[in-house]
Parts: sequence; structure tokens; C-alpha cells
Amino acid sequence: MSEQYKHLTDLACPKNISSFWSFGSMLGLCLATQIATGLFLAMYYASDVSLAFDSVIHISRDVQSGWLIRSIHANSASFFFVCLYAHIGRGVYYSSFTMWKTWVSGVTLFLLTIVTAFMGYVLPWGQMSYWAATVITNLVSTIPYVGTDVVVWLWGGFSVNNATLVRFYALHFLMPFVIAGLSLVHLLFLHETGSSNPLGVKSNDYIKFHPYFTYKDLTGFLLLWLVVGSVVFFFPNMFIDPENFMKANPLVTPTHIQPEWYFLPMYAILRSIPNKLGGVLGLLGSVLVLYTLPITKPQYSMKMFYSQIMFWWFCGIFVVLLWVGSQPVEFPFESMGQVFTVLYFMYFMSLFMLS
Repeated sequence: MSEQYKHLTDLACPKNISSFWSFGSMLGLCLATQIATGLFLAMYYASDVSLAFDSVIHISRDVQSGWLIRSIHANSASFFFVCLYAHIGRGVYYSSFTMWKTWVSGVTLFLLTIVTAFMGYVLPWGQMSYWAATVITNLVSTIPYVGTDVVVWLWGGFSVNNATLVRFYALHFLMPFVIAGLSLVHLLFLHETGSSNPLGVKSNDYIKFHPYFTYKDLTGFLLLWLVVGSVVFFFPNMFIDPENFMKANPLVTPTHIQPEWYFLPMYAILRSIPNKLGGVLGLLGSVLVLYTLPITKPQYSMKMFYSQIMFWWFCGIFVVLLWVGSQPVEFPFESMGQVFTVLYFMYFMSLFMLS
């Protein structure tokens, strides 16, 4: 790298990177938004099973601008995952996983974000929140020999109860700061190697990050704010399950239990495998398989063309699994989930075959 780019303020970036590289900075904006709005919500939220649901209503109706802060927090979570999936997808498409330190830290951030978002989904203590918590935490019982004991320890009792809610609230509050710290490590690894580029090869053709890419990132910020603002002000409940407008009732099970939309592909994989342990392994494998990508070799020339064609095939599989996860467990959705689960893992096998 040229001597003129030795300072951090003059970070060198490949001049041919596109707007797809702006999703990383947009994720930083989403994280900052979630932390800021979350701090204000924490001032009024009550982590007690008898008060949690009413405290959320109090925030939305009685606290000045509480409806706005809560709507931004709830809807920004969805756009956080939109940017996250786009960021990961760009990395897979352009073989950015060759920078293995950056990639591994990024996948770890993805896992921590999933856990944090799940715990946040439980906090409103609506019907879907309660039953999603019950179903997902029950998966831990598949651990041989000690699974049941671990679930009881996780719950703080023999069912999802007040202790569970308090623990999830405490962890949901702390985890974003852990994510922010790991994000700095992620950036540190990125600065060691520099950004990848669409060609996937090392280049000496660099330009300064500022002002060229700061303005590009600011444009991405404005577009993100525009879309989030449109949802917050015109469709604030678009991503909220109707069941969650009812207080949690352990005696009434919803007809169709499902997590937030951004977990639906993994949820579809979980329930498509008839065996409980097999379903949990499939769920974990659907995310952990990303750790294996640095083992594959980046493809250039004709093989890169085939891998990029297969990537769009994979995007189609991901969207179908997202849709199947939102449908009841019955024919034909159950069979479709099984078929597309196999296709999901076949995509990653094909990457190994091409390498």
C-alpha cells in the first residue's frame, strides 16, 4: 500500500468498490440507533411479568414521544437485519471471506445479533413473545443428558416466568455494547487487510476513504433514514405480529407460533426436520456453515461466473424458506420446507466442490 495512505484518517480503499460496500457503515448506524432508542425505552420498561406488557403500552400512549422511540427501535431491528443479510450476501458474492479474520468476527457478530434480537422480541410479553420464548428455549433440552437441567436453569424455574424475563432484559440491555466492542475488532481486522473489491484480486489502485466514500456512505444513511422513517410514520405496525397485541397467556397457545420475519428461514429449517435434535442441528448449521467459507478458495474466471449464478439461486432458496417459515406446518409447506432445506445446504456444498 502506498506511503501516502499510512494514516488511519487517509484509509485507502479500492476505487472500484460499489454501493454494496456501504451496508457495513449502515449497520453501524442501525446499531447506534438501537442503543440510543433502547436506553430511553429502558427508563420506562418494567421487567416484571405482571407489568411488562402494560409498561410497553404506557410507553406508547403516555410517555412524550414514547410511541416514536418505540416504533424506531422495533422497526430499525428489521432494517438492521436487512442490512446484515445484504452485507453477508455481498461478502459471499464477491468472495470477501478470504479475509478470514474479518469474516469470522463478522459471523460472530451475526450470531450475537440473532441472540440479542430474540431476547428483545420476548420483552413486550405479548402472546407471540411468550410462546416464541417457550419454543426456542425448549430446544436446549436436546442437549444429551443435561438438556432438561440446562433449560430449567435458563428459565429460572419450570417454565418461562418472571426470572426468565428479567434475565432476558438484562442480557438484551448489555449485548449491544458487546456487539459494539466486537464491531471495533471487526473494523480493526478490516484495516489490516483493506477492503475487498468486485474483482476479488489485490490492487494497488487506491483512493482515500474521505471524501469519496464518506459521501457515498452518507447517501446510504439518507436512504436508510427515508425508508425507516416511512415505515415508522405510515406503517408502524407492519412488522409486528397481531398476536403480540395481546398479553401473554400461558394457558392459550397461538394457532401458529412463529418468530420475527428475519428468523423465518432458520425457523423453516428447524421445523422441516422431523427429529427434534436433527432440527436443532439444522438450525445451528444454517448459520454456523458461514464459518466454513474461508476454507473454500475464491473463484475467478469461469468458475467465479458459476458461483455468482448459484448465489442468486441461493437467494431464491432463502426467500422461499422465509415464506415457508411464515406458513402453518401442513401440506404442502412441510414438504417444501424439507426440499428447500436440502437445497440450502447443497449451495454451500457446491462452493466446496468449485474450490
